[in-house]
Amino acid sequence: MSFWKTLPKPILALAPLANVTDASFRRVIARYSAHARANGTVGGPDVMWTEFVSADGLMRATPEGKEKLRADLIYAEEERPIVAQLFSAHAIYMEASAALCHELGFDGIDINMGCPDKTIEKQGCGSAMIKSPAVAREIIRAAKRGAGPLPVSVKTRIGYNKDELDTWLPELLTETPAVITVHARTRKEMSKVPARWEHVRRAVEIRNKMQEHLPQEERTLILGNGDITSLEDAHERIRTSGADGAMLGRAIFGNPWLFDPSRAQNPVPKEERLRVLLEHTKLFEELLPHKSFAIMKKHFKSYVHGWDGAKELRERLMEADSTHQVAAIIKAFEG
Repeated sequence: MSFWKTLPKPILALAPLANVTDASFRRVIARYSAHARANGTVGGPDVMWTEFVSADGLMRATPEGKEKLRADLIYAEEERPIVAQLFSAHAIYMEASAALCHELGFDGIDINMGCPDKTIEKQGCGSAMIKSPAVAREIIRAAKRGAGPLPVSVKTRIGYNKDELDTWLPELLTETPAVITVHARTRKEMSKVPARWEHVRRAVEIRNKMQEHLPQEERTLILGNGDITSLEDAHERIRTSGADGAMLGRAIFGNPWLFDPSRAQNPVPKEERLRVLLEHTKLFEELLPHKSFAIMKKHFKSYVHGWDGAKELRERLMEADSTHQVAAIIKAFEG
């Protein structure tokens, strides 16, 4: 049975963010957002995604390149359920990479059809898929063939240069993916305008009309994404849109406690924020030695704010290039 069918609604998921929600941060989120879920399990978000990984690269890169890409697919048991997000415009590589992710023990496969990055689009992937619905459908079918029993999902946008939901979403729904996450902006809009959740409501209506003949348990789930600031905000947007759940992204910056309802109304003490920042930094160096330490600096900005001396501490942390230096700077700050 697909793990999606076991999740209580509404589903609250962690968005895949490149160079943010890597293995180190996901592990921290799993630990500090852990709470008793409605289905009796204990964990953080109801489901997590990996950062997106090139299916073509997993199959075609040099041995060294493949090793680096495989490193983006490491995960811990505490992150379950965990979904591997892939991108490709080539069915043969998508099928083979989905099969690889099945072998690696993932709980599901997700296809990125929403990333606006130009280097991704030049490969015919990400948001470019919106302009090639026939290719998009073949990629979904290929992922299903490779994934075997694993559920296949899609993350996308409402359109490329304009709202195309009425034509784009039915193309995807025809392949009956387990889940479609709808980022409520076009590719052209990037994140420059507010997310328009009325489009998520329309996505639900389109799904309901197209799949009314299917049993409830076989229908594609719709998750909304865009501009969610808190769990309370997520629940309200889910309520007004009728979505099956929501995906939270930017709100996780500096806030691995986000998915724990008991922490929602209580500010995290400075001492705990600094302790978790250091723990996160240690995990980054331990798990991802192939990545630039500069990636951690965007997290420093998010963890360190809201108290006297925070600006000065941030400035010192931005000069660090190792866990050892970060630990020394925090120790000096705390006196």
